[in-house]
Amino acid sequence: MEHPLIGDINELTIDELSARVSELSNKLNIAIGMGNAHLCDQIRMALETFRNKYQDKLRESYKKQEEINHINFDDKINIK
Repeated sequence: MEHPLIGDINELTIDELSARVSELSNKLNIAIGMGNAHLCDQIRMALETFRNKYQDKLRESYKKQEEINHINFDDKINIK
């Protein structure tokens, strides 16, 4: 379940999303250590939101890279 109060994160870069995921993971560890279950739930929801967006951006990046690197030699090599 994603966090409903997080605003638009579409403009964040992959590096910024990665930093947020790391930061939230550290905060989650602190909240777990304190035993605050409600805070842990809120952080987990936020973490899921940022992780999902991070994975979407990575997928887009790989897809673009694949399109750039895809070279079709079908019309260049004729083996019979």
